[in-house]
Amino acid sequence: MEMNTKERLRLDMKESLKAGEKLRLSTIRIMLSEIGNAEIAKRDELSEEEMVTVVTREAKRRKEAIEEYGKAGRQDLVDKESFEYSVIESYLPRQLEETEIRRMIEEAVEETGASSPGDLGKVMSAVMPRLKGKADGRTVNLMAREILGE
Repeated sequence: MEMNTKERLRLDMKESLKAGEKLRLSTIRIMLSEIGNAEIAKRDELSEEEMVTVVTREAKRRKEAIEEYGKAGRQDLVDKESFEYSVIESYLPRQLEETEIRRMIEEAVEETGASSPGDLGKVMSAVMPRLKGKADGRTVNLMAREILGE
């Protein structure tokens, strides 16, 4: 049986502790804490899909921080956030190739009968649940706009 994200995080936390990998350990602890907070808010265990949502949110936070610190010229913080991002990214589902994303968007366009840029919302709401955690929302949005001829 395959381990869920929380089990993988706990196992990797022990390995990082033994190996003395402080930054990796603190990143894993943050993610476990975020999952724990989400479980407290839900008052129940998270499903694997919900854990992926939490991990995706943490990855997005790091990406945004990398951009901001880059603009501010803080390379030390860019490096720290980049390392954390690489650790977090290893817990996300495999990201889809552009051709796979495009195919799924085209399927959603057919299913929804979308024909113009005004139908973007319909297409996005149809395709995003299938792509959750497997593709960046901004990328999907841009590709959908392109397909719809905006």
